[in-house]
Amino acid sequence: MNRILFQNGSIIDGSGAEPRTGSVFVEDGRIAAIDPAQAPAGTEVIDCSGLAVTPGFIDGHSHSDLQVLEQRSEKCRQGVTTEVVGNCGFSPYPHVPEQHRALHEFANGIFCGDDAWGWSNAAEYLAAASHPSRYVNVASLTGHGSLRVAVAGHRLGQLSAAEVDRMEGLLDEALSGGSAGFSTGLMYAPGDSAPFEELVRLCKVVTRRGKVYATHMRSYTWGLVEAVEEQLKLVREAGCRLQISHLQAAGAKNWPLQGRALELIEKARAEGVDVAFDCYPYVAGSTVMTQLLPQWTLEGGLDAMLARLQDPTIRAKITDEMMSHFSWRWSDIYISAAPDKSLVGKHLESLDHMFEVLITQRGLVNMLSFNQSEENLKQTLTHPLSVIISDGFYVRGRPHPRLHGTFPLWLGEFVRRRKWLDLPAAIRKITSAPAERFGMKDRGLLKPGYKADITVFDPEEIDSPATYDNPELPPRGILRVFREGSPVPVV
Repeated sequence: MNRILFQNGSIIDGSGAEPRTGSVFVEDGRIAAIDPAQAPAGTEVIDCSGLAVTPGFIDGHSHSDLQVLEQRSEKCRQGVTTEVVGNCGFSPYPHVPEQHRALHEFANGIFCGDDAWGWSNAAEYLAAASHPSRYVNVASLTGHGSLRVAVAGHRLGQLSAAEVDRMEGLLDEALSGGSAGFSTGLMYAPGDSAPFEELVRLCKVVTRRGKVYATHMRSYTWGLVEAVEEQLKLVREAGCRLQISHLQAAGAKNWPLQGRALELIEKARAEGVDVAFDCYPYVAGSTVMTQLLPQWTLEGGLDAMLARLQDPTIRAKITDEMMSHFSWRWSDIYISAAPDKSLVGKHLESLDHMFEVLITQRGLVNMLSFNQSEENLKQTLTHPLSVIISDGFYVRGRPHPRLHGTFPLWLGEFVRRRKWLDLPAAIRKITSAPAERFGMKDRGLLKPGYKADITVFDPEEIDSPATYDNPELPPRGILRVFREGSPVPVV
């Protein structure tokens, strides 16, 4: 019988309550008692004097769908014990053999995958992800883009009634098989072409199953307010809970829109809509470079997109459409991954430069883009409806530093140094708050009966030195991490 006593630590239980000095007793992978009168003989005692003892951190928005199956330590070194994957419409299921290439073309830019992965349904994927040797627990959303690819490949636009029926069936199968909810990526093809009525039908499946709907909305730039309005209308009709992914106003000329977006969310919440959002503690974001293109250019797959970029007439149409609402300076965007490694770290110079990079690299390009203001960042990070996420994903190049540093940076830079929030409230945003949003009934709190996911850190040392130029530096101050009572590596 495995017994551990975390003794004399500053217990921050995840609820937002004030810290108190005490002990946490763990038995057989669960929290058995807080401040037990006496621990049984043979109990391993860990002295936590001067240290914080908290629930394991929960990354409520991650793209490590494939990497959680490997012994990767980037997240557990940050104190993370649970990741929510399947975000932004990308999930590694449902995989159907006739759409194997289409699914991989759709998702590998985010998944950093090879040509071998694919699970028929959520139950198969979650069985692979739940092996006791894994470093983190996994909750998986079912991606709308992956559902559409399974049914219609790269085809965009309205699907037939029979095809939407099939998507409903696949989603219901996934949710009944353990998927935590449904996600959309409405800035990515094919999701961006989905009619509103299709989304309502799918979200009604989410409602029937009592799960959550998370969305990468249609716009975070000039159309931010309209995108929020659409999603609130959608969940009012469908009745499900809404989690807005990585809320922000991207591009300096759009920064004033964030306040209006938050007002809409707050008003809906006051009216009874179960809506919240997440955000990461960085002013820069990261994604695939093809997201900058009008998404109709991706219909038919990679080869069709490349042909369009090389057709002068179509390229002129793409240029007109992009530049009418382009929200960044070219110096705000740089290449983070590409087959030609000499491109990594180079900033884009013009739209033609972007086209040529996409053509020569066959579309396999990731980017970082500097999106936000510090004022807007503070507004979302400290908002009572937000949870803190990494939105991290792996690349064959230079990753965003959030992959290695999100949670220590949150607690070191923004809580200890800037004092934007007190420590108990900050811990709640990375423990019980995401657990509640994603229906995790026995994680996120230090409470008897809960799974013994525990992080021990030094509140005076916790931090991340990772930068945009040197993003893989390991965090500081995380001393011990336990997943269901078993230690996982932090060095």
